[in-house]
Amino acid sequence: MRINSIEEFKTYRDRFKKSLDKQYKRVIVCGGTGCVAGGAMDVYDELKRLIREKGLLVDLELEKEDGISVKKSGCHGFCEAGPLVRIEPEKYLYLRVKPEDCEDIVNETLIGDRPVERLMYKQDGETYYTQESIPFYKGQTRLVLEHCGHIDAESIEEYIVFTGYEALTKVLHSMTPEEVCREIEDANLRGRGGGGFPAGRKWSQVLSYDSDMKYIICNGDEGDPGAFMDRSIMEGDPHSIIEGMTIAAYATGAKEGYIYVRAEYPLAIDRLNTAIEQARELGFLGENILDTDLSFDIHISKGAGAFVCGEGSALIASIEGERGMPRVRAKRTVEEGLWKKPTVLNNVETFANIRYIIRNGSDWFKSYGTKGSPGTKAFALTGNVNNTGLIEVPMGATLRQVIFDIGGGIKDGKKFKAVQIGGPSGGCLTEDYLDMKLDFDSLTEVGAMIGSGGMVVMDEDTCMVEVARFFMGFTQNESCGKCVPCREGTKRMLEILNDIVDGKGTLEDLELLEELAETISNTSLCGLGKTAAYPVMSSLKYFRDEYLSHVVDKKCPTKNCAKLKVIMIDESLCKGCSKCARLCPVGAISGKVREPYIIDQEKCTKCGACIESCAFKAIGEV
Repeated sequence: MRINSIEEFKTYRDRFKKSLDKQYKRVIVCGGTGCVAGGAMDVYDELKRLIREKGLLVDLELEKEDGISVKKSGCHGFCEAGPLVRIEPEKYLYLRVKPEDCEDIVNETLIGDRPVERLMYKQDGETYYTQESIPFYKGQTRLVLEHCGHIDAESIEEYIVFTGYEALTKVLHSMTPEEVCREIEDANLRGRGGGGFPAGRKWSQVLSYDSDMKYIICNGDEGDPGAFMDRSIMEGDPHSIIEGMTIAAYATGAKEGYIYVRAEYPLAIDRLNTAIEQARELGFLGENILDTDLSFDIHISKGAGAFVCGEGSALIASIEGERGMPRVRAKRTVEEGLWKKPTVLNNVETFANIRYIIRNGSDWFKSYGTKGSPGTKAFALTGNVNNTGLIEVPMGATLRQVIFDIGGGIKDGKKFKAVQIGGPSGGCLTEDYLDMKLDFDSLTEVGAMIGSGGMVVMDEDTCMVEVARFFMGFTQNESCGKCVPCREGTKRMLEILNDIVDGKGTLEDLELLEELAETISNTSLCGLGKTAAYPVMSSLKYFRDEYLSHVVDKKCPTKNCAKLKVIMIDESLCKGCSKCARLCPVGAISGKVREPYIIDQEKCTKCGACIESCAFKAIGEV
C-alpha cells in the first residue's frame, strides 16, 4: 500500500494502533548489538516458541485476535545488565535473561500476571519493579532514545503508531521550506557529531543556493573507542533518521541522500536497509512523497572503518569513491559538498532530533538543556562505573549526575579519578569538574569537548600516562597521513609516551610533548588532527605529578606500567623454598635453599609468576 495523503496516513496509523491495542501483553527483547552478543536472540526464539505453543502469539496485523506479541527492539541502554526483556503494559524490565528463564517469564508474568522478581533490578535490598523506576533510567530524559527498547526496530507500522512520520506529513502539507529551516534555526539545534554547529544555519544556507542537484548526508561513521550512540539509534530507531533526512530534503531542495555507515555495523546496516525499503513501499521515500512535489531517496554507503572518515571532507571523498582523506576546501560543504553540489551534512543524532522539533516546536525543544546548548545529548557511559550503557540527559546535566546518579558510582567503592569525554579528540576532566555543566561551550572552555558522546570513567587505579598513550596510539594508527603535523607529530608523541611508560622518559620529553601538541593543534589539516593531542594536553595539565613520577622517580604510582614495576622479596618472610626461582622464566631469581632469595632487577621481566607462586606472600611489587 502506498500512502498518498494525510487522510490515508491517518487511516493506516489508526488501523495498526487498533491492532497494537489488542495485544494485551508485549514482550520486547533487546536486539541491540550488545545484547545480541550476549545471547538475546536465543532468548527471543525461546520466548516465541513457548508463547506459540500456548497459542497466544500474535503479530501486528489487524485480523489477528487478542494475544501476546514478541518483538526485537533496539538497545535498551542498560548494557551492564543485558540481555534485557521488557514486558508491557506492566513496564517490567528483566535483567541478564537466559533461555532457561523464559518458561518462568511465560508462566509467571504472561499467563499468571506476576513479576519474576529474581530477574529484576535490586539495590540496597529494594526491588525495582518497573524500568522507569530503576535509578539508571530515572535520572535520564530520553527523547532521541525514546523508541529504542520500546518498539519493534524492524516495523514501520509501530514507528507510525508511535507518532512516526507525523513531522514529515506536517511539513509537506502545512510548512514552506523557509519555515522549516527557520524552525530548526530557532530551536538552535547544534550538531551532535562533535562540532556543535547550528543545523538550521546549514539548512538555510543550502536552501539559498540555486543548483540542479543537492544532497543530504547522514554521518553514521562512529569510530571513537567506547562510543555506540549512533549505532544504537540506527539499530533501534532507523526510521527517525529517514524522517529527519527527508524533512531536510524538503527544507533545502535536495533530491538524494546518503547514510554513511562503517561496515563494522552490520546490524545497523541491515535495519537501515529494511527501513528504507519499508519507507519506499509506503511512499515516504521515492517520487512524489505523500502526493507532493517532493522526490527524495536514500542510499547506504559503507565505510571501511577509517576513523578519519568521520571528518566531513574525508567522508564525502569516500562516498565519491576516492580514498577517505581530508581536503583543503576553498568553499564550504553547504556550497560545494558531494560532487561539488550544495550538501547538508549532519550526524545520526542530529537528524533523529528533527521530528521532535517539527512536531512540538522550537520553544518546546529549548525547554530542555541550556540557552546555548538546547535539547538533550546521548552518551555512551563506559569504564570503571557500576552501570555502563547508553544514556540520554538534558544538555547542562553535570558529570556528577551522570557518573554517580545514573552510573551508580565507581566500581568496588573506589575513588573517582577522571573521565575521558569526547573520545580520542576529547580531554580528561578531574574531580574538580564533577559539577560543571555538560554543554558545548563549558567543555570547550576547559580543554575538553562533547565530541560524539563517548564517556570513559576512570578510578584511582588508572594510570593517566597510560591512558594518554592509549589514545595517542589510536590517533596515530588512524591518521590518514596526508599532512605532516598529524602524520609525524602524533608518531613522535607516541614514541615519547612509550619511552615514559618504559622508564626511559626525561623532563625534556615533557616539554617536547607540550611543544608538539601545540604545533599539531595549530597546523593540522583537519579537525581530527587539530584535536589529536587533547588527551595528552589535558592529562599533562591535571596529572603532571604522575608524569613526573614516571620520568623522575621511574615509578608508576598506580603500578600499571609493567616496565616500571619493581618486584622484591621480603627477606623476613622468605623461607628459601626455591619455588620462585624454579618457576622464573628468565632465571632472574637466585639464592640458597632455606635462605632468603634475591631478584636480579636487570633480568626481571615483571611477569609476576613469582608473586603468584609464593605460598608465604614474601614477594610483591614496591
